[in-house]
Amino acid sequence: MEIVEIVILSVSSLILLYVGAMRLSRPIKNYLENSGITLQNDVNLLNEMRGVSSVMLCGGIIILLGTIIPSITFTSFVVAALIFLGFALGRFISMAVDGKPNKKIIQGIWFEIVLGAANVFSLVNTWV
Repeated sequence: MEIVEIVILSVSSLILLYVGAMRLSRPIKNYLENSGITLQNDVNLLNEMRGVSSVMLCGGIIILLGTIIPSITFTSFVVAALIFLGFALGRFISMAVDGKPNKKIIQGIWFEIVLGAANVFSLVNTWV
């Protein structure tokens, strides 16, 4: 595996691991600090937030494993591309339906697009 692909998988996994762990462990504080979103202390809302955070954390683990287990590198790129581009797609749909979000969320969208595209690029290179 080329160094560029290792870096792309590593950065993708570390971001998902960090964000997933922080949002899983302290969602109210993390959303406020990183997205400017004030979450209510509602058990149902927190349950949903922690569920999505757990998916991010588990995705990060799968992606990280792709850097050390060559047989799942392809799968890691697929998972990373789907997670990052899936978030970006959902955010674009939300912008069309709900309106423009704050500056922090828009910055996040750009990171998701760049990492998603990098993973698609690496996926294609791995496939070919």
